[in-house]
Amino acid sequence: MITDMERIGDQSSDIAEIAIMMAGTPYIKKLEHIPLMAEAAIKMVADSIDAFVRKDLKLARSVIEYDDVVDDLFDKVTNDLIQIIGADSKNGKQAIDLLMIAKYYERIGDHAENIAEWVEYSITGKHIKHE
Repeated sequence: MITDMERIGDQSSDIAEIAIMMAGTPYIKKLEHIPLMAEAAIKMVADSIDAFVRKDLKLARSVIEYDDVVDDLFDKVTNDLIQIIGADSKNGKQAIDLLMIAKYYERIGDHAENIAEWVEYSITGKHIKHE
């Protein structure tokens, strides 16, 4: 779990660096799915930690299932950015930066899911990915 928490911190820092570099630059499209990814990833991290503290198996399992929400949003962001680059390659740099942010949120969700899986293991003695 410590490793997952460390990676969440690293990826959060990477998101902040990209956001600072993009500050003041007009976006190539309205950001709709990336803020939703951020909210979902934050929810997953908070809920996975709560599940650990409370030893709440139901909450841990809900985090595991919620990862699909972040994955679906990542697919939407990817498809949107592919279309934007296809329409005008001059948008490529910002599209890649936005894709990196989306990927970091997707990975944060994966790390929160890992934490929830270890919570489940600590309660049940069974780890989903090792069964």
